[in-house]
Amino acid sequence: MLTFADRLNAQVADSAVGRWFRLEGSGHAREREGSRFMTDIRAGITTWISVNASILSDSGGTCVCEAANNCATDPTYLQCIQEVKQDLITSTAAMSALASVLMGALANLPVGMAPGMGLNAYFTYSVVGYHGSGFITYQEALAAVFLEGWIFFILSLLGLRQWLARIMPQSLVLAVGAGIASGGLNVIGGDTTNLVGLGGCLESGTLTPYDWLPNMPYFCGTQVLRSPTVWLGIFTGGILTILLMLYRVKGSLLIGIFITSVISWPRNTSVTYFPHTDSGDQLFEFFQQVVTWHPLKHVGNALDYNYGNGRVWYALVTFLYVDILDTTGTLYSMVKFAGLRDPVTLDFENSTIAYCVDAFSISMGALVGTSPVTAFIESATGIAEGGKTGITAIVTGLLFFVSVFFAPIFASIPPWATGGALVVVGSLMIRNVRDINWDYVGDAVPAFLTILFIPLSYNIAYGVIVGVFSYVIINGFVWIVAKLSNNTIMPPNYDASEPWVVPPGGIVPTWIKILINRNTQLIEESPSEYAFQVRQRHHSNISVDTTSQETARTPQKLTFHEK
Repeated sequence: MLTFADRLNAQVADSAVGRWFRLEGSGHAREREGSRFMTDIRAGITTWISVNASILSDSGGTCVCEAANNCATDPTYLQCIQEVKQDLITSTAAMSALASVLMGALANLPVGMAPGMGLNAYFTYSVVGYHGSGFITYQEALAAVFLEGWIFFILSLLGLRQWLARIMPQSLVLAVGAGIASGGLNVIGGDTTNLVGLGGCLESGTLTPYDWLPNMPYFCGTQVLRSPTVWLGIFTGGILTILLMLYRVKGSLLIGIFITSVISWPRNTSVTYFPHTDSGDQLFEFFQQVVTWHPLKHVGNALDYNYGNGRVWYALVTFLYVDILDTTGTLYSMVKFAGLRDPVTLDFENSTIAYCVDAFSISMGALVGTSPVTAFIESATGIAEGGKTGITAIVTGLLFFVSVFFAPIFASIPPWATGGALVVVGSLMIRNVRDINWDYVGDAVPAFLTILFIPLSYNIAYGVIVGVFSYVIINGFVWIVAKLSNNTIMPPNYDASEPWVVPPGGIVPTWIKILINRNTQLIEESPSEYAFQVRQRHHSNISVDTTSQETARTPQKLTFHEK
């Protein structure tokens, strides 16, 4: 007997909406197997609720410290910092809403957009510096991000960003997906010697934190795993979620996050998110407002277009390479996780549109005070819930818009509530390691280093940089020795190496080929349509006749004849 959800899924699939998003049952030639309207709705909710982007306030924003010695004791400055934090909740939610809706509606990808967690840490601590101690101001950094977005937009239109991603060795691409995972439970990070010992310490039992790394977890000494919030996150956010997934309970990730958050809201408990401290009182006051509108007081249109300053250009260059690697690694990992990447061309549907949306969102985000907006890794939680189409991203965006007004509630979801869900998703994504070429050291070591450095550095770009550099050094040396020895000195198992090839399709995007009227097939939407036709031809045992006289005047058409 059909349920209400089944009937609704069928009705939406058999509509213009279903055909646009290629839902299963829509009749579209490239409909996405297993895609359901209600499943994508649930996936969008799960994706949205996993986001927390409050790091930026540590930069100080536009606040100016008047204290002679210690800004931490300046009440005016601290009040300004608190207002900046509220500003950034509004701007982050508003920008994430716009970017996610555009990604879903235009690119039809189940990928949410928001200020990237690794990128905002890089923006805050490496460029602007903790409370403005970096080499350029917050306003100058926003100007660098604004220009970066338009540079990326041009590179995306020309196909350069997509091409750079496609020529990466496949073992490294797979390693990026396996290395992506976020924390929130603070189980790791409480050791003064190796920095990655057991954490989860009680606040009263902590030792001195690193002053030079404000986001470094506190050291526990011997008092490890004493924090009740850690155990709450492990059991309700982690183990309970896993048990629900084992029995295929729909929305299991969302249920785990919701239960953990509700348990953490009462104040007179050991797991409360609102302790009886000054900061806890401020958080609880904000939480009690439930519905509010906080206009931008400090971060709206705060750019300082001081492009004559050489340090701004240095920041721009660093943002360019960090962001292009971060975005590339995240977006390609998400579409592969969703099963949307073409195995032949290594491209994905609407890649040019997706990268243009990403670039546009970066520049618009700078205008409202945020660090680079990008595809965020928490999208994997929605994909794990079954999200396959842009409906997932649109739902995420609409909920971001709602959260602009319900910020007190949504800003009060503790990190240990989402930490367990992200660990579960990380365990799903690490399946990529099965396809890495472990038989050849020249492929295995760079992939391993990529997997290792992403979580340890909390930055996707750093992991990609380490992987690419080690790959070039190791395999470059082998190539040079082979050339000098006329291929007589080769590694014994060189035949097991993964061949490095440039995927078919070239560097020029489809829209440019069509524009200049080259002999290229005019595709409806997908840049990988030609590869799709080739595979269909192979399986159907048919040949292709491309000798039509019309190709001199129109884009190339393919005519199929049975053998």
